[in-house]
Amino acid sequence: MGRLFGTDGARGVANTEISCELAMRIGKAVAMVLTDTQKKRPRVLIGTDTRISKDMLEAAIACGLCSVGADVMTLGVVPTPAVAYLVNRYQYDAAVMISASHNPCEYNGIKIFKSDGYKLPDAIEDEIEAIILDEVDVPPLKIGGEVGRISVCENTVHDYIEHLKSTVDCRFDGMEIALDCANGSASVSAEKLFTDLGAKVHMLSDAPDGVNINDHCGSTDLAALQRYVKEHHLPAGFAFDGDADRMLAVDEHGDVVDGDRIIAICASQMKREGRLKGNTAVVTVMTNMGFYKYCEQAGIDYTATKVGDRYVLENMLQNGYSIGGEQSGHVIFLDYATTGDGQLTALQVLSVMQKTGKPLSELASIMTVYPQVMINVRVSKMGKARFHDDADIADAIRQAEAQLGDSGRVLVRVSGTEPLVRVMLEGKDKHQIDLLANEIAEVVREKLI
Repeated sequence: MGRLFGTDGARGVANTEISCELAMRIGKAVAMVLTDTQKKRPRVLIGTDTRISKDMLEAAIACGLCSVGADVMTLGVVPTPAVAYLVNRYQYDAAVMISASHNPCEYNGIKIFKSDGYKLPDAIEDEIEAIILDEVDVPPLKIGGEVGRISVCENTVHDYIEHLKSTVDCRFDGMEIALDCANGSASVSAEKLFTDLGAKVHMLSDAPDGVNINDHCGSTDLAALQRYVKEHHLPAGFAFDGDADRMLAVDEHGDVVDGDRIIAICASQMKREGRLKGNTAVVTVMTNMGFYKYCEQAGIDYTATKVGDRYVLENMLQNGYSIGGEQSGHVIFLDYATTGDGQLTALQVLSVMQKTGKPLSELASIMTVYPQVMINVRVSKMGKARFHDDADIADAIRQAEAQLGDSGRVLVRVSGTEPLVRVMLEGKDKHQIDLLANEIAEVVREKLI
């Protein structure tokens, strides 16, 4: 990837790393690269999550777009997948989502979608970066009647909810569930969506105030949801992240059902119904070994990509597959969406529960989870850049791999969105992988901080 965009757009601390000036320049570059300015006035959607810096950055991006002649329609607070869906439905040229997803409120980010609802490929991001950072082709400013206008969409949430409702062929009357909205984008849609389909919902963390997004809630911190589901004897709980493109579930015992198990549950149902295209699920190299073992037993094929939903989606599009995703709960149902969608995923899981009559714990038990240890080591920006060339880190990884042999695996990688090196080990012996993971993490700290 380039210098500005990571695996999921541009992201950093708002007002410093993601400044108003940068946002304005991104707006100008988006209008220039993604729209045909020679034939018509460009039209671009902008959506946001709930963090306090959203208004500032929305204004800056809109200003940049309008200054080069693009018309802007703001969607307000919406989930990221709503922006991806609506840019195609409303037939706009491009869309921007202002969100830092699962990160704390001081962060924000800018995700860009093409007119078909898909995120940008690397080549187009590189082109936008060249305009912004290298000024290889400066967008011309407009004057007079050629300056863009800003309008507000009034039907955003309604149109998105109606689309999600159309993705299931059953109702959830009699089902009682908890929904943790992470004080984020799902707060505007989740309650109505699930109650419209008959479910009785218990709402958690659905009162955003600009700073409480992802704050000890949502898919990044499931403790409150786990307690609530157990205390209220509910059959399931669903937790979304800040922009609602991810979802992790909690079963009736309060145990976590992660993305790997969610994909296994849904892929199995899709296979039974003849909807599993290519008989294949697409996952990433971070996917638990237990998923592969389950697929082999169930007669389901799988393929693993690099970490990042963009790479999962790329593989799905190239091969015509219908489901893919990540352990983090970012699951793509390509028959219904162009990106991961937490609320859509929750609907699909509930649908399997309703159709099979099985509790979520039983559905999740189809896959045995191998012990896995993940240590996130915070490093400097320069350290992150040095990771791939450090001989001592490479040697520590080789030694761990030799000790595990065929009974486990080691995956150490830099984060695409944060100044982190992620150390992941998997194997049958939890004590062994704990020790080895900490040994590697210590070397990373010594060399890259």
